[in-house]
Amino acid sequence: MSTIKASSALISVFHKDGLEPLVKKMDELGITLYSTGGTEKFIRDLGIHVIPVEEVTSYPSILGGRVKTLHPKVFGGILNRQDHDSDVAQMEEFQIPQLDIVIVDLYPFEKTVASGASEQDIIEKIDIGGISLIRAAAKNYKDVLCVSSMEDYSDFLSVISTGNGSTNLTDRKRYAAKAFNVSSHYDTAIFNYFNQNHDQAVLKISELKGQVLRYGENPHQKGFFFGDFEAMFTKLHGKELSYNNLLDVDAAVNLMLEFKKDDPTFAILKHNNACGLATRSTVHKAYVDALAGDPVSAFGGILISNVEIDVPTAKEIHQLFCEVVIAPSYSNEALALLKGKKNRIILIQNEVALPDTLVRTCLNGVLVQDKDFKTDDLAELQYATNSKPTNEQLQDLIFASKLCKHTKSNTIVLAKNRQLCASGTGQTSRVDALNQAIHKANHFKFDLKGAVMASDAFFPFPDCVEIAHKAGISSVIQPGGSIKDQLSIDYCNANDVAMVMTGTRHFKH
Repeated sequence: MSTIKASSALISVFHKDGLEPLVKKMDELGITLYSTGGTEKFIRDLGIHVIPVEEVTSYPSILGGRVKTLHPKVFGGILNRQDHDSDVAQMEEFQIPQLDIVIVDLYPFEKTVASGASEQDIIEKIDIGGISLIRAAAKNYKDVLCVSSMEDYSDFLSVISTGNGSTNLTDRKRYAAKAFNVSSHYDTAIFNYFNQNHDQAVLKISELKGQVLRYGENPHQKGFFFGDFEAMFTKLHGKELSYNNLLDVDAAVNLMLEFKKDDPTFAILKHNNACGLATRSTVHKAYVDALAGDPVSAFGGILISNVEIDVPTAKEIHQLFCEVVIAPSYSNEALALLKGKKNRIILIQNEVALPDTLVRTCLNGVLVQDKDFKTDDLAELQYATNSKPTNEQLQDLIFASKLCKHTKSNTIVLAKNRQLCASGTGQTSRVDALNQAIHKANHFKFDLKGAVMASDAFFPFPDCVEIAHKAGISSVIQPGGSIKDQLSIDYCNANDVAMVMTGTRHFKH
């Protein structure tokens, strides 16, 4: 049947927000309402007549509410096919009421898990009756309209108001698609909870929110983002973020997590790599010194701070063309100044848990790995050489190591006084990465005497420490682990260069 005049509706929801207008409208349209438990009480308290499901099934809610709607007289009313004479006959024989509309809002399983609740509380938030109602109603969309989430209440109110209580096949099928989206996402969340230890090598990803981007990495490619961007950021100003913007923002956020509890730190990124980074006593000084790392590459870059951006900093930023500015907050005057460029994207970063796994397509499948949460720490350093780094050099070594971890391999990072001097990024040879970094540092007039060097992987030969030493580098941090580590150690000992090893490689491809 294409258009159906609804005569009855079953309502069983967890969240009652926004439900009142629906209930009142359906009552106004003469639609008979059936319900259970808290939803039934909610409707009754509105002064609207509602029939308890128990009157239909002649069976009470049992097992502490675990079993309420799981009954043939409920599911028969949903699953019967109105164009099948045998179904209609059985409905009459067993006195099963027809249900034209099913409205369900599931137990908040994901929110319960995120709240840190006990396992028992989490298990009790696995909806059984609700998910069954959704699947049944969506399957029989030719005769039934299924509202599967409170987010659709407003749209549904418009549908029944416009149709004066009637629904058409197009809307019912549209709502069925929404319903199966809700049910599949719900089951994915439950499976992932039970498979937290990855006992089963199975990948299930589900994101309910998504947006179409202007294009992908290039204009001839389509692009999409799936995730809750609004939960992670408050967008204050600017154009829509592009695919490449989002990749750079992701790189910026992950890098700044390394400096979250440090003194004011500012980073400038381009093509997922930092071209400027500095930690200082004020955010203004941090920005100025980060920009000095590579004022050319900073053009069109992504800027991020670990502290509030003030007016002096905003004045400096305003002189630069940049795509995105990210900070935990902005002073009112600073924000007004930054809004002076209409396309500049200004974001406040909110406290949101990030995924602990990384996913990427590979060949005809997908690669998944744990995120690199390992941050090199002073307490774990192995002092490999006779000469030991000073306290100031140790600070620089950890600073450089944090950045190295978030730079494309092969990479070498040169730093001094908690400022990025230069980095060699994405090179096929570690020697090439080092030479690139030295050339860049010299080009921007950095004095590398007393600077430190960080490498994302070990040195198989002593050539890198030799080149670095001749450029003025006095201290080195690297993972170690090469069968020829001793060659680099010997060179450092012979030339009074301090070297520490972390024992942890940080490749980034």
